[in-house]
Amino acid sequence: MSLSDSLLRHSATELAALIQQRKLTSTGIVTTYLARIEALNPSINALVQVCAETALAGAWAADRAIAQGEYGGVLQGVPFTVKDVIDTQGVVSAAGLTDRAGFIPEQDAVVVTRMKAAGAILLGKSNCPPGGGGGVTDNPVYGATGNPHALSHSPGGSSGGEAAAIGASLSPLGLGSDSGGSLRVPAHFCGVCTLKPTSGRVPNTGVFDHPGGLSDCRSQIGPMARHVEDLALALQVIAGEDGQDAGVIPMPLRAVEAQALNGLRVAWYSDGGIAPVDPITQATLQVAAELLERAGAVLRPAFPAALSRSRDITERYWAMSKGSGAQSIKLLSDWDQFRSAMLGFMADYDLILCPVDAAPAPRLGEPRPGLFSHTLPYSLTGWPCVVVRAGTDATGLPVGVQIVARPWHEHLALAAAMAIERALPFTR
Repeated sequence: MSLSDSLLRHSATELAALIQQRKLTSTGIVTTYLARIEALNPSINALVQVCAETALAGAWAADRAIAQGEYGGVLQGVPFTVKDVIDTQGVVSAAGLTDRAGFIPEQDAVVVTRMKAAGAILLGKSNCPPGGGGGVTDNPVYGATGNPHALSHSPGGSSGGEAAAIGASLSPLGLGSDSGGSLRVPAHFCGVCTLKPTSGRVPNTGVFDHPGGLSDCRSQIGPMARHVEDLALALQVIAGEDGQDAGVIPMPLRAVEAQALNGLRVAWYSDGGIAPVDPITQATLQVAAELLERAGAVLRPAFPAALSRSRDITERYWAMSKGSGAQSIKLLSDWDQFRSAMLGFMADYDLILCPVDAAPAPRLGEPRPGLFSHTLPYSLTGWPCVVVRAGTDATGLPVGVQIVARPWHEHLALAAAMAIERALPFTR
């Protein structure tokens, strides 16, 4: 294994520690990632803007600060990437739209500001569908993104460029957004891990078409990485009030390390009565369930009966602007009843283990009926979800599983995902 290959295997958390210990330099890390981008990105088209000059300057500054004993934050010197809907000062943020093809924000989105304040270095912007919504990462400005495991297959959407970049080791850590499954499905398709935080955990300020608050309670900004520990670290950096997004709640984070799985009650299902899954997805869920059981959790086959109502409610929400006031009130009432029913189910469980999608990544241009069926319910509830790779199909495509917790219990979902990750070889 070459030095660069070894470096690319490190988690962002490990890179930060090695930089602080002066065992690696930020300049060396950024240079390695830029070389990887130059070699692979033309074929994958995951990153649509690469900030090579400023990233190298930032890396040099980080190394100089460390040499002088200056601590610059928990991610000092570590590169990261962001989905193109997230504003970045001085860097084109087109969001896949032709009328924004030359748009250069004057300031960073809050989450980018927080990453930089923690010492992280912006490496580039990742591709997305037009306007940042949808299940296919293709747009008239930058074109289509391929899946790093098979370029003829989809990376999913709408954070497909970010998932492809992380999956191809073009970046160790990134940020995307998720309204109906836009972090989770791409992570599943590309074999990486992600966290959709509890609604109200992370501000949407400075993210295109993500106003936050009451009008956008489904959308959350969340991290993507190859290692679950990086999700926990990034969440500490980006979470919390910003004084602008009125939907953010000042809820303290709980430490993942302090949570043992012993005795945790986990409901698990494969189709949930909403969409059947293929044999490899079923088998992967079974493996994940057995791993959690070995770690001390108590597993029981079960699913919320309310799941079957989630797509109808979501489709009515999408069409709400075309409806009457009475229809909108009925929708909100049905939505509230759905959330109450889901909370009632969780009275008996700490976690839910379930599919992310019905199958691994489809071919580019191949429709996937029922896409997001397994993620939409937990967008409506606003609950935290972690996706982690737990299997591989016969062609080498990754298979992820979704772990869902009650509101504000990200630490439980992350702890379960870590147990699965540590038992499997995918990130070694």
